[in-house]
Amino acid sequence: MTQADRSRWLVLIVKIPAEPSRHRVAAWRELRRIGALSLGQGIWAVPDVPVFAGGVRRTVELSERAQGQTVVLEATGRGGQDAARPRESFDALREADWTGFLADCGKFEEEIAKEIRIGKFTLAELEEEEQGLERLRRRHRDLTARDVFGFLLAADAAERLKQCAAACEHYAELVFEVLHEHPEGSG
Repeated sequence: MTQADRSRWLVLIVKIPAEPSRHRVAAWRELRRIGALSLGQGIWAVPDVPVFAGGVRRTVELSERAQGQTVVLEATGRGGQDAARPRESFDALREADWTGFLADCGKFEEEIAKEIRIGKFTLAELEEEEQGLERLRRRHRDLTARDVFGFLLAADAAERLKQCAAACEHYAELVFEVLHEHPEGSG
């Protein structure tokens, strides 16, 4: 991404009728899902890069379906400070995203450690932990896609996800070891 790309933004001015509220909520959820920066009531911004195009298009479609309107403007700052402010706010959102992801990884690892500690080695629990790992993987993919400026915590998050996968694999090995020692219906 060039320096010019880093200072180009799409600004969305979204106006959707208040009722029924589900339309406004759907647009809001889409904008949050793609990692858009809220600049004020109904005003959002995303870096002007291809990864955000689908979310911008979906927001416009949601607005039109609700008999609302969305204006999408291309914007750059008039000076260094103007260009830096949205970037700083966008980076703060990504830092919060990655910090939350790292906390969730910690909770995942704690959950597996607890199951090992209490000896809960069932297929049902293993399946639940594998679903939790898949949720972390999906979230990591989503965060990576919208982290277009390459926030520093992204590398830590990738490493932490590998640790979560290793912990889940270790737990799976223990589950299968216990199941093979004590097959159902024997003993």
